[in-house]
Amino acid sequence: MKTSVTTLDAGSAGDIELADAIFGLEVRNDLIHRMVRYQTLKRMAGTHHAQDRSEVAVTGKKMYKQKGTGGARHGDKSAPQFRGGGKAFGPKPRSHAIDMPKKVRALALRHALSAKAKAGEIVVLDKASSAEGKTGQLKSQFAKLAWNNVLIIDGAELEPAFARAARNIPNIDVLPIQGINVYDILRRKKLVLTKAAVAALEARFK
Repeated sequence: MKTSVTTLDAGSAGDIELADAIFGLEVRNDLIHRMVRYQTLKRMAGTHHAQDRSEVAVTGKKMYKQKGTGGARHGDKSAPQFRGGGKAFGPKPRSHAIDMPKKVRALALRHALSAKAKAGEIVVLDKASSAEGKTGQLKSQFAKLAWNNVLIIDGAELEPAFARAARNIPNIDVLPIQGINVYDILRRKKLVLTKAAVAALEARFK
């Protein structure tokens, strides 16, 4: 599929051919969903911890004598049914990560790119660079392009001035090609790929 290349000044920089094997797939939402779930579960801290009856700070003394009280038989106050007692089957620190084959993860990325292309939400940028590295100037350029919620993917290296200028603008994310992922693609309205990023993607999925 052919698409036009734009510049940061809202000018035209010719056309580029996007590979159908990456940007023209019939979108499978189940794969995209699996990948988003994989990413969100992987980044969960899993630090939740509830004290069980062996960890709570209560006495271990028997509450009252075994017989003759007319009440139920009990040992110490750390049992879960008592106030201040331990939690029965409470959460413990663990990893929430699930397994997903590398080939499926790669396929999910291609389907996410195809979904953006199908929705008309992919823009190809000539290059992501800023001469002055000023946030105000970059913000006005983005306003001219109507970019208010975008993910910008550049080549292997980000231009430091551009990355510095863009990091203070709300709802604008800038990543090198190594950091491209399904979750970040979907959470922003537009996906902006530089020509270097397109070339890197085609080399990666060749």
